[in-house]
Amino acid sequence: MKAILFDLDGTLIDSSEGITKSAQYALSHFGIDEPDRNSLFFFIGPPLINTFMEHYGFTKERALEAVEKYRERYNKIGIFECSLFPGVKECIEALKAAGYRIGLASSKPEKSCERILEHFGILDMFDEVVGATFDGRIDTKEEVLNEVMRRWSDIPRDEMCLIGDTMFDIEGANRVNVPSIAVSFGFGDVNEMVSAGAKAVIDDLRQLPDVLLKLFD
Repeated sequence: MKAILFDLDGTLIDSSEGITKSAQYALSHFGIDEPDRNSLFFFIGPPLINTFMEHYGFTKERALEAVEKYRERYNKIGIFECSLFPGVKECIEALKAAGYRIGLASSKPEKSCERILEHFGILDMFDEVVGATFDGRIDTKEEVLNEVMRRWSDIPRDEMCLIGDTMFDIEGANRVNVPSIAVSFGFGDVNEMVSAGAKAVIDDLRQLPDVLLKLFD
């Protein structure tokens, strides 16, 4: 194993407050009241446009408008309504010391990912940050991972591993033939991720270096 790719929301950071409050803000623009933020966790992970269409029956045009309203709040306030999960820095430091290349692979816009990592003082710990594009060219986890492999063409797919917290991560990794490991403390269902093919489940990021050694080396 040569490269470790981390999802962001639910894997490295608890971003639930900023995402759900921004979703409430966007929905209120259309007269939809969602007072319980805990009922909006389905916004965490998949592309926003898909969530508005699938959960609220929005047309693509209306969903695009909703995404713009979401970003209106998120880019100013919500982006920093988050916190690092325990062990993030220690985990990445240990992986880098062991010689792994470290990347971020998120369906969140790439610039937003960089702002968040910089906010927590860990941007320099990543060799590459890959996220979605605002023009929709790169949006899903599969598309993000394909972009990672384009940039890291020197590393075979089976020498990469994605660490994620939802089915979108595990299934996206499956589609591009990249192994994956699930975290139990994010926003996804552990049993679903294991059934989908996650190689292991960790309860703390500091467990990751040892798990990688047992699984792949």
